[in-house]
Amino acid sequence: MSTFERVVKILVEAKDCDEAKIKMESTWADLELDSLDTVELVMNLEDEFGIQLEMNENLKTVGDVVEAIDAQLA
Repeated sequence: MSTFERVVKILVEAKDCDEAKIKMESTWADLELDSLDTVELVMNLEDEFGIQLEMNENLKTVGDVVEAIDAQLA
């Protein structure tokens, strides 16, 4: 399973997002996630991947998060 697929799975489980609407270019606003949702999402992603993610202004889309995870796993 790719990093993107794992991120989508976590989004669907945690926030009941519509899987079909989640794309690499989707922003948190597109997915109707607020700042508390993104904090929870980051904690779930850190648990799933065993990494530390720092949410900042560079992580605006699902793709940004996937790239950040992949960079730490490389």
